[in-house]
Amino acid sequence: MSTRLFSPYELRGITLKNRIGVSPMCQYSATDGLPNQWHVVHLGSRAVGGAGLVIVEAAAVAPNARITHGDLGIWNDEQVNAFRPITAFMKSQGAVPGIQIAHAGRKGSTEVPWVGRKAVALTDGGWQPLAPSAVQFKDDYLMPREMTEQDIAQVCDEFAAAARRCVAAGFEVLELHMGHGYLAHQFLSPLANHRDDCYGGSFENRVAFSMRIVNAVRAEWPERFPLFVRLSATDWIEGGWDLAQSVKLARLMKSAGVDLIDCSSGSITPQSQGKMAPNFQVQFAEGIRREADMATAAVGMITQARQAEQILLDGSADLILLARALLLDPYWPLRAAQELKGQAAWPVQYQRAVPTS
Repeated sequence: MSTRLFSPYELRGITLKNRIGVSPMCQYSATDGLPNQWHVVHLGSRAVGGAGLVIVEAAAVAPNARITHGDLGIWNDEQVNAFRPITAFMKSQGAVPGIQIAHAGRKGSTEVPWVGRKAVALTDGGWQPLAPSAVQFKDDYLMPREMTEQDIAQVCDEFAAAARRCVAAGFEVLELHMGHGYLAHQFLSPLANHRDDCYGGSFENRVAFSMRIVNAVRAEWPERFPLFVRLSATDWIEGGWDLAQSVKLARLMKSAGVDLIDCSSGSITPQSQGKMAPNFQVQFAEGIRREADMATAAVGMITQARQAEQILLDGSADLILLARALLLDPYWPLRAAQELKGQAAWPVQYQRAVPTS
């Protein structure tokens, strides 16, 4: 029996063995941006578990681009060298290694979640957050500094340099984080972008920063490798960023060499949240796929094999990215293959556990 979820998927010069991807999920466990044994085991176990694509959590393009001190980074060669054995192991298990690169903007210089997400002052080792406008995310976060044209040029250069390092580290899929209230999303949304220059006001101005990053990165990222963008497709607030604007931006990005939109939502403000329920974000993947003729990934409250299969059969998305479901069960893909009678390659070391009926 053939299944859509376990069919191969080709993008540019890569082929995913199935349509299950590990969504980038921050672990907040790095030191100086370096991956360590936690990341080796965390990422390696998801590759062993049968996912076709494993996307490493948001890696900051500069030290001041981090959300917390525990964020991964891709701003120096030491980090590149630390990633190489991880990407090599992913490939040895048949998974394509991907990475998301990011800049936190006004949501930066905060504590890790289990300490309590609040600002880390400059006097305590924090850093000055940057943003399109000097508007706090919330009262207990640091006030960001409004970016100058020089700041904007520097951040775009940092994204381009990070893309080069991702190639050297062995990654084959690159995702730009432009959602969840981080820097690029801050430029997109009128709720955070109050500028009156060429980067603020109209839709064309608000998307200019994101498009500048896309063009800078695509010039460095090899033609044979796909480029993804994670968007918050709506702010869930009237007067904010919405699906119609996401469709327009996806069209622009497609013409600039973006291959897939990873469709999430919300988080531009503390109130910017949808009502979480199964498939609550699938509508955005379906809308962008249909209206922009762009490949999409669906993510959010997708937990069951048949649920994921139906999303693909309905034509709502091209890939399924799993987050919490894969934190709970790294072997979700192998179990899903058994349920759907799809093809999955069990590691030889685990084959004695494969159900026989």
